[in-house]
Amino acid sequence: MTLSPRLLRGGLVQIDPQNSSVLSVIALQYNSDSLNRSLQIQATGSTGDRSQALRLKGAAVETIRLEAEVDATDRLDDPDANPDTVDLGIHPQLAALERLVNPTADALARNAEMAGSGQLEVLPIEAPLTLFVWSKQRVVPVRVTELGITEEAFDVNLNPIRAKVTLALRVLSVDDLGFDHRGGTLFMGYLRARESLARKAPTATLGDLGLEGI
Repeated sequence: MTLSPRLLRGGLVQIDPQNSSVLSVIALQYNSDSLNRSLQIQATGSTGDRSQALRLKGAAVETIRLEAEVDATDRLDDPDANPDTVDLGIHPQLAALERLVNPTADALARNAEMAGSGQLEVLPIEAPLTLFVWSKQRVVPVRVTELGITEEAFDVNLNPIRAKVTLALRVLSVDDLGFDHRGGTLFMGYLRARESLARKAPTATLGDLGLEGI
């Protein structure tokens, strides 16, 4: 008997940055067919400043964009085992994603109470640390900068049963979090992992480029 390899799923994890305890795990129902990444260099100096032309002032600013699908069809085929899906469709899965971009209602209420009591400074609400996980080689702190949801099918009670989700993520580096922050530590691990992978890339010679020397 031939066993198929276990298919890992990508997803998002929220942790407490103080003690690294896991607060929530969101696994994508189906892995995205594509993952778009953009890295914007952080150069120093201005155009024409020759002394600064090769200097970098920080890690490149990386953004990630992907599309995922959420579908209740399989669970609706076995309604007795999935009563919440029968009653709510994919509302719970979509709500879990929306929680990534919203403070909790309790946190909003506490801030309103502090402001109403005359407290001079009410700090913005701090969210948990969100990690984007796409294999062991890519566990990286991110901020969700965009969440788009297109609901495509509904049941008789107008619960969504199929949707496409667009996620835009900005990788948070030590420039954003600092070296002592848990997210900063994870970013440094991610950066070192990329450097290790780069050393495994096939090497080329000047001859491969048609050159004898430089």
